[in-house]
Amino acid sequence: MSEMKHQAGKFTWLVWGGLAMIAVTLGLVYAIGKVKSSAIPGKPLPVYGPIADFSLTNQEGRVTGLADLRGHVWVGDIIFTQCAGPCPRMTREMKDIQQSLPTGSAAKLVTLTTDPGNDTPAVLKRYAERFGADPTRWSFLTGAKTEIAKLAIDSLKLTAIEKKPEERETPEDLFIHSTIFVIVDKRAQLRGVFETTGEGIDPQDVKKQILQVVRQLERE
Repeated sequence: MSEMKHQAGKFTWLVWGGLAMIAVTLGLVYAIGKVKSSAIPGKPLPVYGPIADFSLTNQEGRVTGLADLRGHVWVGDIIFTQCAGPCPRMTREMKDIQQSLPTGSAAKLVTLTTDPGNDTPAVLKRYAERFGADPTRWSFLTGAKTEIAKLAIDSLKLTAIEKKPEERETPEDLFIHSTIFVIVDKRAQLRGVFETTGEGIDPQDVKKQILQVVRQLERE
């Protein structure tokens, strides 16, 4: 535990009125580091915890759960389609990962929305098409706030805080959210957390590390 605390990154949790899970999970948040070092060839990858089952809807209107991803390595993130901040950049980076996956890879990509009130399957489908997402590989998921929160908070350690109306600088300034990519293995365990922005972070270097971890996990 002391080694994990030494690596610990700081996460802010998804807040949607009255969620009391924060106190229970806060210790785990600080135990998870930004695992750039986990991409070192031959180094065992840590297991941060299991992914709980969920029921959400993808951009094609199909109900999607953990069974649809089990047996696949997958990369996940969280955005919202009205975002004028980091979301388009993150989605372009995810597209770059999609295009860079090696021939024969069965890896999947999963993007959650923080804004299910606006981001219906139809809205997500238009957004996905705008970025050239392959619907057979890349799922954009929406659904009940409680289901999104359960997957984002409990399992993937993603972040989204809804801003109060008086705090918004523009009509699209709706959320503060994480800019991390997470990696889940074929047994539905969280294995990697990668920050994509910040001082000294090269997106191309992050992409290379993510692809390396994906390849490593696909060999397990």
